[in-house]
Amino acid sequence: MGIEVSKLNNGIILSQENYASNILRRVGMSNCKPVSTPLSTSEKLSLHEGSLLGPSDATQYRSVVGALQYLTLTRPDISFSVNKVCQYLHTPTTVHWAAVKRILRYIKYTTKVGLHINKSSSLLVSAFSDADWAGCLDDRRSTGGFIVFLGPNLVSWSARKQATVSRSSTEAEYKALADATAEIMWIQTLLQEIGVHAPRIAKIWCDNIGAKYLSANLVFHCRTKHIEVDYHFVRERVTRKLLDIEHISTKDQVADGFTKPLGVRQLEIFKNSLNMK
Repeated sequence: MGIEVSKLNNGIILSQENYASNILRRVGMSNCKPVSTPLSTSEKLSLHEGSLLGPSDATQYRSVVGALQYLTLTRPDISFSVNKVCQYLHTPTTVHWAAVKRILRYIKYTTKVGLHINKSSSLLVSAFSDADWAGCLDDRRSTGGFIVFLGPNLVSWSARKQATVSRSSTEAEYKALADATAEIMWIQTLLQEIGVHAPRIAKIWCDNIGAKYLSANLVFHCRTKHIEVDYHFVRERVTRKLLDIEHISTKDQVADGFTKPLGVRQLEIFKNSLNMK
């Protein structure tokens, strides 16, 4: 994995510069033309676009995408794009390979970028959750994403296509909320096991007002029986005052970059919010 640690006065930076350079060298793209975003905002990938790759090219595609998955350990900014190309491992096409090459060109542009971990006295566990409703062109499943912070430091993140089709944006957002809640519970348990005393109540920021109301209002339950398991899971944490769910404006949603491709300016704001330097 080649994780490198650079010490700073106020913390450390975790990076994989050598590992990223090795990936580029393996594909023969060490001198490629860099780009400033990993995926185009105007292009949506699909199973049925492009020509199928031959056996050797398909093997290379899987090898490179597998290597990129390890790079996401310190590069949350490419989590969504890598997850996207992972969805076509079984039948990669020329269009999918072009998308992988764009990610590699972005890595060339950001080889030295890493995750900044700051010194902080805050141990509040907080998260942002988001979903892109029915964003997949092939099966209309949604992409859910979340990020979890310990104080000001990013400690966990996820970008993945949801397992079932959501019948509303609120359902998709609530599934992402449940995933974030499960991750928060795991982190809180881990902190407790190693003797770190964090605040008892955690906070999640969500930009869907329906999902927030659903977590606090029993009246909504009869309308959403198809997400009953997620409902009870999150609702129980809220009732026991172990979880506080707050609404946040879409324009301030930090997890946006885990559910959709971003433009240049949005991507820079996204990386800054994740403490990437």
